[in-house]
Amino acid sequence: MIMPEKNKPSFESLIVDDVKYKTFLTKKFRNRKKYVPLNPGLVSAFIPGTIIKVFTRKGRKVQVGDKLCILEAMKMQNIIISPIAGKVKATHVRKGQMVHKGHVMFEIE
Repeated sequence: MIMPEKNKPSFESLIVDDVKYKTFLTKKFRNRKKYVPLNPGLVSAFIPGTIIKVFTRKGRKVQVGDKLCILEAMKMQNIIISPIAGKVKATHVRKGQMVHKGHVMFEIE
C-alpha cells in the first residue's frame, strides 16, 4: 500500500524585485502578516506619548508641513506635521490624551 506524502515539500514561486524564484516556503513565512502599503493620509504616532496641543480639527484644510499637534514623549515635544495637502477627515486625539505607538491621530483626504 502506498501512503500519500502529506509533508513532502514542494516548490513555490516567490517574486522579489520583479524576479520570480522557485523555492521552499516555510509555514512561518506562509502565515506571516501580509504587507499593507502605507496610506499617507493616515497620520500615526511614531512613539508612545501624550498630546500637548492640537492645532487642527475636522473639516480644516491643511498644506504639506502644517502643524497638526504636539506629541510629548520622553520629555521631548515633537511637532507632528501634515505629510500631504488636503482636508482633515477625522481627528482621533485631544489635548492631554495618551497615545500608543501606531495610534492613528489624524485622517487627511
